[in-house]
Amino acid sequence: MPALCLDCLTTFDAGIRCPACGRPRVIAHPELFDLSIAHMDCDAFYASVEKRDDPSLRDKPVIIGGGRRGVVSTACYIARIKGVRSAMPMFKALELCPDAVVVKGRMSVYVEVSREIRRMMDDLTPVVEPLSLDEAFMDLTGTERLHGAPPAVMLARLVGRMQDELGLSGSIGLSHNKFLAKVASDLDKPRGFSVIGAAETMAFLRDKPVRMIWGVGQQTQNALEKTGIRTFSDLLRWEKADLVARFGGMGERLWHLARGEDRRRVSPNAPVKSISNETTFGEDTASVD
Repeated sequence: MPALCLDCLTTFDAGIRCPACGRPRVIAHPELFDLSIAHMDCDAFYASVEKRDDPSLRDKPVIIGGGRRGVVSTACYIARIKGVRSAMPMFKALELCPDAVVVKGRMSVYVEVSREIRRMMDDLTPVVEPLSLDEAFMDLTGTERLHGAPPAVMLARLVGRMQDELGLSGSIGLSHNKFLAKVASDLDKPRGFSVIGAAETMAFLRDKPVRMIWGVGQQTQNALEKTGIRTFSDLLRWEKADLVARFGGMGERLWHLARGEDRRRVSPNAPVKSISNETTFGEDTASVD
């Protein structure tokens, strides 16, 4: 089975440790070197930038927040272990994690760092679709000839470069379409590299909750649950026409996603959806549920 060391980028047949450097950060998958649609998601982006710029925060729980609503914008992984989540009232977050350091946040700094990451992605492929400051889709189809290495190797090189040059980590999802690449990037954070191959798509999705679908917010989830739809298996029992009749355009989208189908192309010209996938603003914003 094809395998890749995420530390030294050696490719080899599957094993527990890299035969070159001896380290255990190895990803192995039958389709590892055949897939080219990726999603890169920075790990706790805002909090990681603050920790990078202030070493005294490195081992402390950091919460980014403040503002008139007094809610958590985002938090580092140490704070998340204590139960702190985005959109949580600040008083509740501090009850859960009383030793947290609260930082207001510096948007201009985050924007500049995001631009540096984007330049690194552009070095891999011109087909980059940013979703926010801290995440983007990439289509690396046809780039192996240019780089002399398959997309998986170049993606591992990207996050290694982010760590070396910017002091920030990211997680990679690699698959055969955008939906599954985004799902994969969230499977093993932080510093993750996860693959969902075409052959395993249906088996992977079968028992997963529909709330993992990007764009299915609480309102949609509640509506689905009222009809008995909680998992992808539940969705598969519905005819497309019935889903469309009940949920409109979203119903047709759900029918295809339940089968692992997503024909959307990675689009460099698509509008950026949000400032960050992990951030709650200090003021009310329009809902897109």
